[in-house]
Amino acid sequence: MRFTETRGWLAATLAAVLAGCASKPTPKPELRPVPPSAAAAPGTMPLPPARSWEEYQRRAAERLVAANPGRTYLGPVPEPLLAIPVLDIELERDGRVREIRVRRVPSQAKDTTQLAIEAVRRAAPFGDVSQLPKPWTFTEVFLFDDERRFKPRTLDD
Repeated sequence: MRFTETRGWLAATLAAVLAGCASKPTPKPELRPVPPSAAAAPGTMPLPPARSWEEYQRRAAERLVAANPGRTYLGPVPEPLLAIPVLDIELERDGRVREIRVRRVPSQAKDTTQLAIEAVRRAAPFGDVSQLPKPWTFTEVFLFDDERRFKPRTLDD
């Protein structure tokens, strides 16, 4: 091969390589949900301790929705529901989840029970419970629609 042919071949190869690089999409960084506890704006004050289990459970349900965007719905509950798993959530004094017990597995769409458990873990911690009476446990009913999105029953009141 002559020098001019080699130079032309190298230029063509380099152009092809550069064109190939330009046509490949830039990989997007993996997006991971930010835990709600870390998502608070710097300098904001934490919520005061709940005065009752009813107030605490309402806040926990709101946190479940906030921590699971795209996996929840608000508004009217569709008829019929796909599934209704029920979980007992036991907490540490600081609101971290100690244990999740399944109280009810739906007869259909049994996978929604695991979806509910994962939603609780994403939303934790739920806030200080040390001023509330023991046991530090609350129950949440998950109302799943056909798209496997849920609404905490607590927010349906």
